[in-house]
Amino acid sequence: MKNRTITNIVFAHEHAMGDMMIKQPLPSEKVAYLDPFVLLHHGQNEIPDNFELRHAGVDPHPHRGFAPVTFVFEGGVHHRDSRGNEGTVFKGGTQWMNAGMGIIHSERPAVAGLQEIIQMWVNTPESHKMDQPGYFPLKAEDTPTYKSEDGLVNVSVVTGNLLGKTGPIPTLSAIDSAMIRGSKGGKVYIPVVESHNAFLYVLGGKVKVNGQEADQHYMTVFGNDGEGFELELLEDTKALFMSGEPSGEKIVAKGPFVMSNETQIMEAYRDYRVGKMGVLIE
Repeated sequence: MKNRTITNIVFAHEHAMGDMMIKQPLPSEKVAYLDPFVLLHHGQNEIPDNFELRHAGVDPHPHRGFAPVTFVFEGGVHHRDSRGNEGTVFKGGTQWMNAGMGIIHSERPAVAGLQEIIQMWVNTPESHKMDQPGYFPLKAEDTPTYKSEDGLVNVSVVTGNLLGKTGPIPTLSAIDSAMIRGSKGGKVYIPVVESHNAFLYVLGGKVKVNGQEADQHYMTVFGNDGEGFELELLEDTKALFMSGEPSGEKIVAKGPFVMSNETQIMEAYRDYRVGKMGVLIE
């Protein structure tokens, strides 16, 4: 099998998002957009035992035109939205929300202590941007997991088909995604669909990807060649792998909306202001 080439290894610089500091490799100067992946935020916070959880996290805010996805690596996340959905997922779980024509949601810590999450923005094809919103919580215990032959690496498949496992969450375009955890010395081969754009982001630890080292807080971006990549864990590691079918469509991402042109962005702001995306009162 031919390994994919590596086109970029991108450091996740820190940015302020409200009261929180997040690490962001995408978008960046090196990679502005990796169709269909718009944005990656890696957040790590310590929630004090005596802190009121309802005041922590992200306040109610709108989205339209893409899927905001939260992968929970540590702690827990409590979701509420203007469509009446409410759910909590803990370590190893995922919350996948198709924002569709518009929705307002909040994300709060579910427990005190360490919270570590990745929020991904996955573009929705233009034909589905105005669909009805959908919310799909997935618990760790309901996530199919592949164990490497050496028994040292677990690949938990959230969406798509990977290593003989099928992710339970439905998507509006072809997306393979997996949370990876493993111990030092572990090795696994990750196949990638030929037509997909793909990346691997290391939250913690250190790895070799096709023999090239990638430290924590780096995103490895692959070329569109080859059938997969070899992953070797140089330290105990947690990482996120995603690949997706590019739509080739133009996007305009402004504020909390990802649409196809400026007019649609203006319409999204208008619809939010007049209440067409609903109301969320906590």
